[in-house]
Amino acid sequence: MLRDITLGQYYQTESVIHRLDPRVKLVGTILYIISLFVSDRFTGYLMAALFLGVMIKLSRVPFKYMVKGMKAIVFLLLLTVVFNLFLTPGEPLVQFWKLTVTKEGLRISVFMAIRLTLLIIGSSLMTLTTTPNHLTDGMEKLMGPLKKIRVPVHEIAMMMSIALRFIPILMEETDKIMKAQIARGADFESGNVIKKAKAMVPLLVPLFISAFRRANDLAMAMEARCYQGGEGRTKMKPLKYEKRDFAAYGIFCCYLVALVVVSRMGMIL
Repeated sequence: MLRDITLGQYYQTESVIHRLDPRVKLVGTILYIISLFVSDRFTGYLMAALFLGVMIKLSRVPFKYMVKGMKAIVFLLLLTVVFNLFLTPGEPLVQFWKLTVTKEGLRISVFMAIRLTLLIIGSSLMTLTTTPNHLTDGMEKLMGPLKKIRVPVHEIAMMMSIALRFIPILMEETDKIMKAQIARGADFESGNVIKKAKAMVPLLVPLFISAFRRANDLAMAMEARCYQGGEGRTKMKPLKYEKRDFAAYGIFCCYLVALVVVSRMGMIL
């Protein structure tokens, strides 16, 4: 399960998506997430899925690698579907005991599952095709105007970058601790929910200690290098838009316009 978490990991390969400016990928991801909530028609979700499929193909990241990251949110996805399925009022379809499945609940559950799936895969595409350093530079550049109202833009971007960097490190550390505890006779699978929760204590305590130790080491390393925030810092490779970046913005705009038109046509029909 831990090896299936792909959030925060970078998949190195040569592709058009990898070469795009990180600001384009950040803005594109935000616009894509917004588009998933704009449309509430099947045609809109079909267009969003096709657009995401084309982006995945262009990124040259294996689709199996992206779907593997969905295993970590299966429980959340099922919980969301079940709650919408049984707690949405409307026209009854199936009724057993005190639970009723309604037509509106079934529709909302299906759309919610599709929306969450596309959202997770779309967000993963950004992190898989962008290094943490580029992601930090892109976020800092996009939030640059906020500096005028004294928002610590550089520090916010740095914290997000460090958090993304630590996700695969902590996953690897968790895997090592879990294997060590299993070798000592720990059982994380059998028993009820309470027993499983108690079995996690020998895993969480050393994990938290390791995380705090790594954070302290990182802070000492930054202080030793005289890190004093973003004031006066320069970039070795400053971000600069190229023709392909403007073309990518145009493609995103065309996608949004087409999605709105298709959704409107679906409402009329």
